[in-house]
Amino acid sequence: MKDVLKRFPTCVPGLLSMFASIVLLFSVLACGQSEQSSKPEVTGQPRSRSTAPVELSQRIETMVVELSASRQGLILSGKIAYGEDKYSRVSSPLQGRVIEVRARLGGRVKAGDVLLIVDSPDIAQAYSEYVTEDSDLHYAARAYDLAKDLYETRALALKDLKQAENELVKARAEFRRAKERLISFRVAPEELNKPLDKQQITSRFEMKSPLTGIVVERTVTPGQSVTGDPDHVLFTVADLDVLQVVADVYERDLSLVQEGQSAVVKVEAYPDSEFPAVVTVVEDIVDPATRTIKVRARVENESHKLKPDMFARLQLDVSSQTKMLTVPREAVLEVDGKQFVYVVEPENRYVKREVKIANVSPGLARVVEGLKAGERIVTKGAVLIKSQETQGA
Repeated sequence: MKDVLKRFPTCVPGLLSMFASIVLLFSVLACGQSEQSSKPEVTGQPRSRSTAPVELSQRIETMVVELSASRQGLILSGKIAYGEDKYSRVSSPLQGRVIEVRARLGGRVKAGDVLLIVDSPDIAQAYSEYVTEDSDLHYAARAYDLAKDLYETRALALKDLKQAENELVKARAEFRRAKERLISFRVAPEELNKPLDKQQITSRFEMKSPLTGIVVERTVTPGQSVTGDPDHVLFTVADLDVLQVVADVYERDLSLVQEGQSAVVKVEAYPDSEFPAVVTVVEDIVDPATRTIKVRARVENESHKLKPDMFARLQLDVSSQTKMLTVPREAVLEVDGKQFVYVVEPENRYVKREVKIANVSPGLARVVEGLKAGERIVTKGAVLIKSQETQGA
């Protein structure tokens, strides 16, 4: 190497300078590559939970929500209930011991049929008071007649006549009270109108059915003691030939409902059957929690297929001239008891929005709150967007 340098003494400075330039160039290139590798690769617009990727967007369909006339019926959710004047909860008006039960659970009874017989000391005591008051009344009446005769012959003072008259008024009031008490124990008034020696009144009380129907509840057995508490219900008798549906209607739909309107009732037990009904009552009170109003409809039930407390759908006949904001039922998703749809915003962003709906048909829903005409929503693929959000959370 020294021999080489000795041969080319004048080239050494130039070679050193060139070598330094090459080293500097490689250093700059290496630094640039390091900076580039530290920067993220930009592939397009950043994604968000509400933005669907390209392959997902191809599987999504949307539509613009508009007001439209519809002949579909307005469907309200409700329950089957007893008719308001078609059932009765029967309790004993007095206390005593049950000695006989004649009505069985599920059996048919007629109005006036005996349901059970109670041996009650209340009747015996009340009748004893009635007999005493009847005797006192006759005595007061005779005393007044005698006092009146004596007063007319000037053999009795006026104050004594007034005293006898007051005693007669008091006796009449006490007799009336004793008689009304016996009547409250269901003793026949015609029996009390007979002469005292011909009356046949015992301590046995016959509880009778107030209407014709089916015994749907029985809480009493022979030998059981009963009280005069009206809240202690022993029987419930109901006429199941006529029932009612109690449903809820949103206040925005209230204009679509009116008394006398025809309707049909459907229940899950008989999905292919429809039961004709007529709206009888539209209540005046709004539930502040649900913003709904109660609607009652009468439904014939001669076949006894409908049962009280069944969940039911009341489908009302809505005029074709009524415009409603409707969306496909598939567009509405439900999470934790709340309904929502995906609203389409610029740059293919899908925003979840809570709505309130009322069923119109199995495939169509009426939007009560949360959307307005002109907005675009997802009609197909909402489940895919929800799944993507769940995975990205």
